[in-house]
Amino acid sequence: MEYLLEFLKYDPTTPLIFTKFTFWLFFGIVLLGYSIVYKNRAARNAFLFAVSLFFYYKTSGFFFSILLFSTVVDYLIGFRIHNGKTTLSRKTWLTLSILINLGVLVYFKYAYFFTDSFNAIFGSDLNPINHFAYWSNSFFGSTFRFEKILLPVGISFYTFQTMSYAIDVYRGDIKPVKSLLDFGFYVSFFPQLVAGPIVRAAAFIPQLYQPYALTKRDFGLALFWIMNGLLKKMLLADYLAVNLIDRVFDDPARYSGFENLMALYGYSLQVYADFSGYTDIAIGVALLLGFSLPKNFDSPYKADSCGNFWKRWHISLSSWLKDYLYIPLGGNRGGTLGTWIALLAIVLFASAMAGSLLILGICLATIGALVLLAYLVPKFKSWLTTNINVMLTMLLGGLWHGASWNFMIWGALNGIGIVFYKLFRKISPWEAKNTWWKRAWAIFITFNFITLTRAWFRTGSHNTWDNLNDKHDIQNELEAGYSMLARIFTSPDWDVAIPFMIEFKAVMAVLVVGYVIHWLPENWKNWYRQTFINFPIPLQVLGSFAVVFVLYQVISSEMQPFIYFQF
Repeated sequence: MEYLLEFLKYDPTTPLIFTKFTFWLFFGIVLLGYSIVYKNRAARNAFLFAVSLFFYYKTSGFFFSILLFSTVVDYLIGFRIHNGKTTLSRKTWLTLSILINLGVLVYFKYAYFFTDSFNAIFGSDLNPINHFAYWSNSFFGSTFRFEKILLPVGISFYTFQTMSYAIDVYRGDIKPVKSLLDFGFYVSFFPQLVAGPIVRAAAFIPQLYQPYALTKRDFGLALFWIMNGLLKKMLLADYLAVNLIDRVFDDPARYSGFENLMALYGYSLQVYADFSGYTDIAIGVALLLGFSLPKNFDSPYKADSCGNFWKRWHISLSSWLKDYLYIPLGGNRGGTLGTWIALLAIVLFASAMAGSLLILGICLATIGALVLLAYLVPKFKSWLTTNINVMLTMLLGGLWHGASWNFMIWGALNGIGIVFYKLFRKISPWEAKNTWWKRAWAIFITFNFITLTRAWFRTGSHNTWDNLNDKHDIQNELEAGYSMLARIFTSPDWDVAIPFMIEFKAVMAVLVVGYVIHWLPENWKNWYRQTFINFPIPLQVLGSFAVVFVLYQVISSEMQPFIYFQF
C-alpha cells in the first residue's frame, strides 16, 4: 500500500519514461483497466484521457494544469470558429487560439531569453518568476517553486497539436469534437504526448469513434516496434552518449579533430536512434490500445539532398511546418505579407538574442538592401521570393527547438542547404543519379553536411534531467559549437585514428553496426519485420522477454532522458 501511495505521488526524479520499469508497470495497470472498458467507446476514451493526465502529472507535476488549460481553451474556441457567422468572426477566434497557444509556449520556453535580452539592452536586473506556481501557492497553499520557470515537458508538441486543430476547424477540414473528454484524449494521448509524433486531428479523431480491434498482425507489429525502439534507445543511443559523445561535447578542446568528428558521427546516430526509438515505442504502445500514430522517420540518412532529408526526418513536424507555415506564407510561389511579418519577427528575435540595438540596425539595413536589389534586378527578385519562405520556415523550425543562437544557426544552415541544392541541381552532372555511385555520393555529401550542422544543434541542447529546465547560456553554446568544428578542420590529428579505434573498439563497433542497419535496403527491413510478425504469439512474447533481458544486462547506470523531451 505504501509503495502504491508513493507511486501515485509526483517525483521529479522518477518520471514515467519508456526505458524505466515504472512505465511498464503503469502500462500494465492501464491495460488491465482497458480490458474492462474498451467495448464502451465513451468510457474507453474517458479512461484513456484520465490515465494520460496521470501520466503527464507523473512526468511534469503541476504542469498538467497547463495541458488542461490548452485543452479546454481550444475545445471551446473550436466551436466558436465552426459556428461563426462571418469570416471576420471565425478569423478572430482562430487568431485568439493561436495567440493563446503561442503565448503559453513563449512564456514557458522563452521567458529567460526575453528577460536576459531586456537586461542586456537596458542594463536592468530583472528575474522572471513562475506566476502559475505563485498563484497556486497563494490560493491552494501548495509549495511549488515560483522563483524559477521550469519548462513543461513536451509543451511544443501538444501546443502545435491544439493549434492545428483550431486551424483545421477554421479551414473546414474537420468538425469540432462534441465531447470534451474525447477532445482531451486526443490532445493528451500518453504514448505520443511528450515527444510526438505531432498528431493531426483529421487523422486521429475519426479513430476515437471506431470500435477497438487488435489483430494478430497488429499485436506482432506492436511488439516489434516496442522492441525496436528499446534497442535503438538503450543499445545505441544511450551507450554511445555515455561512452563517447557526452565526454567529447563536454570539452571539445581536450580532444583531437578526429575524436570530435567521431563524436559528431556518434551524435548523428544517437539523436536519430533516441528520437525514432521513442516514436517506435509510442507507435507500438498506441497500436496495442487500438490506435494508429503516423510514421515519423523514413531512414533519413538515406536522403540524397537536404530537402529530401527533411521529408524523412521528424516527418510530423516537417509536414506541420509545411502545411501551417510554409504554404500559408506563399510556399515557392513568392512572399506574402505574412512572409515579411515573419521576417521582421525573426530579426527582432535575433536582435534580442544579441542584446544589441546595433544588430537590429544591421539586420534592418540588410533587409532594405535585399529589397532594393530585388527591385533593381528582376531575376534576383524571382529567386528571392521563391526561396525566402524556405529560409524562414527553417529558421522558425530552429527557434521552435529553443531560444539559442545555435538552434538558429542550425536552422539557417539547413535552409541554406536546401536553397543551395535547388541552384546546384540545375548544373550538377550527377543530378540524374542514374547509377548507384551517383546516388551514394549524394547520400554521402548530404549525410556529412547534416552531421556537421549537429555541432550547433547539440551544443544548443540540454541533455540531462538535472539541466533540462535551465536557461540557455547562449555565449557558451556558440563557443562550444565553433570550438568543435574548429578542431575538426584545423587539427584533425589523423595519427590518433588507429589508437582511438583500438581503445574504443566496442564503441566503434556499435557505431558501425548502427549505421549498417540504418542503411540496409528497405526490403530487407520489411522482411525481418514481417518474419517477426508471422511468428506464433508465444514465440513473439518469448523473443520480447529475451530482448528486455539483454537490454537490462547492458543498461547504463546513467539513464539518459529522451532528447526531444526538452522541446
